[in-house]
Amino acid sequence: MTMKLLIANGYVIDPAQGTNTGRNLLLENGRVVGLSSHGDAVPEGAEVFDATGLIVAPGFIDMHVHLREPGHEYKETIASGAAAAVAGGFTTVCAMPNTNPINDNAAVTRFVIEQAERAGLASVLPIGAITKNSAGTELAEMGEMKDAGIIAVSDDGRPVPTAGMMRRAMEYARGFDLPVIDHCEDKSLAGGGVMHEGHWSLVLGMRGMPAAAEEVDAERNCLLAGLTGARVHLAHVSTRGAIEAVRRAKEKGLPVTCEAAPHHWSLTDEAVQDYDTNTKMSPPLRSQDHLDAIVEGLRDGTIDAIASDHAPHHADEKALEYDEAPFGIVGLETALGLAMERLVNQGVISLERLVELCATNPARILHLEDRGTLREGTRADLTILDPEMTWRFDASRSKSKSRNTPFDGHTFRGAAVATIVGGRIVHLHPDYIRVIEPKRPGTMVSL
Repeated sequence: MTMKLLIANGYVIDPAQGTNTGRNLLLENGRVVGLSSHGDAVPEGAEVFDATGLIVAPGFIDMHVHLREPGHEYKETIASGAAAAVAGGFTTVCAMPNTNPINDNAAVTRFVIEQAERAGLASVLPIGAITKNSAGTELAEMGEMKDAGIIAVSDDGRPVPTAGMMRRAMEYARGFDLPVIDHCEDKSLAGGGVMHEGHWSLVLGMRGMPAAAEEVDAERNCLLAGLTGARVHLAHVSTRGAIEAVRRAKEKGLPVTCEAAPHHWSLTDEAVQDYDTNTKMSPPLRSQDHLDAIVEGLRDGTIDAIASDHAPHHADEKALEYDEAPFGIVGLETALGLAMERLVNQGVISLERLVELCATNPARILHLEDRGTLREGTRADLTILDPEMTWRFDASRSKSKSRNTPFDGHTFRGAAVATIVGGRIVHLHPDYIRVIEPKRPGTMVSL
């Protein structure tokens, strides 16, 4: 059965094509058919989504999420994580391998993909482990995992411990054209810290994690990218020195990219003073100087992507003392709101740059040629934004199974009001819906 959906009267932004104008967009059978002018006749048999006053963008891609399944389903499942993703405007999420068992083999990779297909919401693209059991001693079977569906490799929270092992990993990954994603942290320098080392760690009497712990590994990885020619991506950069390392690597033409997480440009380590464990994350919240560097990196293009680092934890775990509580917060449903509030609405970046950070660049970095653009023939994944909508995040209504966030009750301006995956509307913002007409050919779907 032919399925047609016309996104009418919207403002289309697609940096991959240089499109930034008012257009209609026709989707058919899960693919983009093409653009047309406002006021053109509705194609025969098409449903119509009225996007008047809205931004129509390629589906947003979150390069860094933790979905916990298999093994920790009490925190999150692939289905609940995919539901949180589409609620936040993300059509594709990339799942880190720190599950139980760890995704270091094709069987776990296939399981993740099958669970996501069963959920039928956001696409979930698995990231495989660099080393077996992410133990840092023996390389995982990257080729078998790639055949099963991984799109990158990473040991994430267990960074590859030695330069020698990382070099071998990069050389091996290059043979399979897989980017290597690294959480930059020298554990010998981090020293079991629980927050950023600086003024506030001293005042609060807590063990600190120096910026140098991240920067040493960032420098190492950039040097090894030059040595091996591998595609290297630095996860959730949080320090000035790490960003400067990436900037220098780019100036040399090295295949190095990086991402930033919303909490690192929205909060500083001062937020830890109330000992709220929802401020405990890794990398930790840094000082204002580092936050300013992240903002500048987002502005000048050094930082390539926005990623949520969605890390759900059960309330009982976060209720422990600060030293004992796990690192991480949920972020899929607040990432876009924080980007609009702290970046777009403050004039730091344009809406076009936002789409580039959330869709165009993640697709480029991961070689997802079928995503990140609204080019004719590509997947019909769309994120539709209302830049003026004011809404309040209520963690108790979150689609995630976990509630660990410092942004509960926060009011934002700017939201994803509709998320379309494979030509299907899979989410409409609950605070925005006015009327949804029965879906029949020629019907106007109104918001």
